[in-house]
Amino acid sequence: MLSFQIETFGAPLAQVLRATPQPQGREVLLRVNSCGVCHSDLHLADGYFDLGNGAKIDLSRSVAPPRTLGHEIAGTVVALGPDVTAAQGVALGDRRVVYPWIGCGACALCQAGNEHLCNAARALGIQRDGGFSDHVMVPDAKYLLAFDPLPDDQACTYACSGLTAYSALKKCASLFSTERAATDSLLIIGAGGVGLSGIRLAAEVLGVRAIVAETDHGKWDLAREAGALDVIDPSAEGSAKALVKVTGGGVAAAIDFVGAGASFAFGFGALRKAGKLVSVGLFGGATPVSPAMIAMKAVSVQGSYVGSLAEMHELMAIARQDKLPGLPLSTRPLSEAAAAMADLKAGRIRGRTILRP
Repeated sequence: MLSFQIETFGAPLAQVLRATPQPQGREVLLRVNSCGVCHSDLHLADGYFDLGNGAKIDLSRSVAPPRTLGHEIAGTVVALGPDVTAAQGVALGDRRVVYPWIGCGACALCQAGNEHLCNAARALGIQRDGGFSDHVMVPDAKYLLAFDPLPDDQACTYACSGLTAYSALKKCASLFSTERAATDSLLIIGAGGVGLSGIRLAAEVLGVRAIVAETDHGKWDLAREAGALDVIDPSAEGSAKALVKVTGGGVAAAIDFVGAGASFAFGFGALRKAGKLVSVGLFGGATPVSPAMIAMKAVSVQGSYVGSLAEMHELMAIARQDKLPGLPLSTRPLSEAAAAMADLKAGRIRGRTILRP
């Protein structure tokens, strides 16, 4: 089995050859057909998340090298553990996308269906080896979802890019279910891989097209193709005031898919009274927030981290209708995993890069 792993934080991925594992119990072995390269893979490879002002979250305890990255995985079932039954709906040769955000299965969060928030997580590509490989082991068939008629390259992106965007949009649903929704606005910050997923899902989930804030003008065409109502540069002088004016007092909801101090501040400032900011991105940094403004504007701030298995099933039901605009993709051989990571870190990626073994 050929894999590309973290051996030392901050160093390029290492090529590793080892025996292909055989599934035990309820495990399922997939031959990887496509695996997306996510921005969070960069943080995992560095070994920390930047919290701003010199503070960091050390990832060395949860991501113990050597570790194979990659959590956006689509592949073909090639081996089944002895306890996998026909009733689980998975057979040899099936093409499946993997739900990678696997928890311990026993804690209160997991029992409530929120495995993605488990404090003893077993997520593929983080705590367990993921899809920067030609094979991946999935602990249970219940984490495998059908995706026909989608191609593997598009299907794999729904496991993180699509799911993260879908879950964040759902957290804004109550704001767009009233009569005022026809005149309310949605702001999406960032037109990277996850932001583009949010833009293309907004009309399906909330019934509105998003105004998109993106500093990189080279991504504006992608945002419009994904369905953006308008695209603005949040770093341009007067852009915040102009947005508040054109939306009649601010947006009902802002989703920050960047997660930098400046992007959070822009989204917070763009809210109308009783609006909501959903913070998703993990770029890093910090910004001051005045508690008095939260109270005076009656706004709310909510975090959103990937999504649940139930939400993944909902999302795939939408995706399999094959009506959504495709996510812009570029494909590279698995052997270029380290180069793909470097290009993503340098900001040279438009949409999503997909590795193919």
